[in-house]
Amino acid sequence: MLWDMDGTLVDTEPYWMATETAIAEEHGGTWTHEDAMSLVGNDLLTSGRYLKDRLGLDQSPEEVVELLLDGVVAKVRHAVPWCAGSRELLLALRKAGVPCGLVTMSYERFVAPILEHLPPETFRVIVTGDMVSQGKPHPEAYLTAAAALGVDAADCVAIEDSPTGARSAESAGCRVLVVPNHVPVPEGPQRVFRDTLEGLTPEDLAAL
Repeated sequence: MLWDMDGTLVDTEPYWMATETAIAEEHGGTWTHEDAMSLVGNDLLTSGRYLKDRLGLDQSPEEVVELLLDGVVAKVRHAVPWCAGSRELLLALRKAGVPCGLVTMSYERFVAPILEHLPPETFRVIVTGDMVSQGKPHPEAYLTAAAALGVDAADCVAIEDSPTGARSAESAGCRVLVVPNHVPVPEGPQRVFRDTLEGLTPEDLAAL
C-alpha cells in the first residue's frame, strides 16, 4: 500500500490554504478559492512558483516554499486532522503485515510531526517532495517508493485524493484507490473510487 498524505491520510489542505491566504494578505495581494484549488496535490516548488508569480513576491520559489512550510508545520503541531477512517485503516494494515509507504509532495519537516502520532515504522518507506527530482504528476515518487519496498509498482495499491496524485500513481503502474476530498478526480483505467476510507479493511484492499 502506498499512501498520499495531504487530503488522504490527513486533511491538511485547509492548513495549506489558510497559509497561502495569510502570505497573500501579508504581501498586499489577494488569494482566491480557485487559486488554492489549482495547487492541490502539486509539487511544492510548483506551488512556490505559482505564489511568487501570482502575488509578485520578491522571494525565490524555494523561499516561498519555506514560508508555506512555516505556516503549516505550526498548524499541524497544534492538531493533526486525520481523514475519516485513515488512521484506523493504516493501523489495520500494519497489524495485518501489509507493507506501507508514504508518498507525499510535502517536505520532511512537515511529515515528521504527523508521524510522531503513529507507531514506529508504520510506514516502512517514506518518499517526500524534497527527495525526488520530479514531483507529482510525474511517477518518480511512486516508482521510488515501490522500489524501496522491493516490489513492482504494478503490485501496489495507491490511495490518492487529487487528479495530480492519481495521475502520478497511475503512470507508475499502481492500481489507484481514489477518495476525492477537496477537488474532483476524473475516471481512469486504473482507478477505483470510494467516498470515504471509513469501514475499509485490508481484505477490501486486497480485492483491488
